Amino acid sequence: MQWKDENPIVMGEMLRFVAPGTPLRDGIDNVLRAKTGGLIVVGFSDKMKQIVDGGFSIRTSFSPSNLYELAKMDGAIILNNEGQTIMFANVQLMPDPTVVSSETGMRHRTAERVAKQTGNLVIAISERRNVITLYKGNFRYVLRDMGVILTKANQAMQTLEKYKLVLDQGITNLGALEFEDLATLREVVQVMRRIEMVLRIQSEILNYVNELGTEGRLIQLQLTELMSNIEQEAMLLLKDYKKTEALNPQMMLDKMKEVSSPELMEELEIVKVLGYSAKTKLDEVIYPKGYRILYKIPRLPMMIIEQIVQEFGQLNEIVKITPKEIVKVNGVGEVRAQQIKEGLNRIQEQLFFDRHI
Repeated sequence: MQWKDENPIVMGEMLRFVAPGTPLRDGIDNVLRAKTGGLIVVGFSDKMKQIVDGGFSIRTSFSPSNLYELAKMDGAIILNNEGQTIMFANVQLMPDPTVVSSETGMRHRTAERVAKQTGNLVIAISERRNVITLYKGNFRYVLRDMGVILTKANQAMQTLEKYKLVLDQGITNLGALEFEDLATLREVVQVMRRIEMVLRIQSEILNYVNELGTEGRLIQLQLTELMSNIEQEAMLLLKDYKKTEALNPQMMLDKMKEVSSPELMEELEIVKVLGYSAKTKLDEVIYPKGYRILYKIPRLPMMIIEQIVQEFGQLNEIVKITPKEIVKVNGVGEVRAQQIKEGLNRIQEQLFFDRHI
């Protein structure tokens, strides 16, 4: 099952809410093992009041054992928004019967309708199928066995490592071409496409990590190490090559995330995101402003980078300037000017070397 019509950030928060290692998940697992089944609603709003009938108010602190004992009764259990207090137990939920549901079982049909009608997170625990299903708004998600998730997460990590290797080489090649004034729109588009593909794999792995909870810490560490500075690289690349200054790099990156996977393979879609006309020739040489290369110089603040780019315009002009010319930039002294010049030379040499490895 897939998430539908839901912000990935919200999805991640919800998966963490019921992830292994949390008190709520411990309680849910107890109910699952006891095969009693259960229906849990997180949050008690005005919309919930309209569909609640019967039951009793207990307003007691949440604990896995309390949840397990209360789930022995047939009715639903309602928690507060944070899941820290059990508000009501043995409640009969009476959602609008005209709300469309694709479920067949009574418990799951009720859960889906309540989720659609109220927008609350509803957790249905099946006593026969031994399955935990999450509902919120218009989506449905079945929590999977830990072994299955771990296998999928490890497979996704292997895929990510391969894509990251190709991306790193693409970034290196682009950097070398930038110093040679030979970078074309086609190379930029290819690198941006690879960055977006890597970010999408990362997002998928994060879902696995959220669902694994405490079991996903090792994968989280590997992911953090592998993906360090990728979004920063993407933002600087967009700053370098966006057609007009009016375009916002963060908004451009967000727009790329909205492009469907088949469309992402079309070069034209990324060309549009960069602000270029559909008629622009992909083999046309374009010149970066220099943000990405300058950012690689250690301890060079972004404020100074901005001023250098503003003063000299683009990378092919910046690499020609002498330390004496760099000193003219506000905030740059003789020592820093020399460091910038030496840093550019080192980066160029390293890129040319790495390109042929």
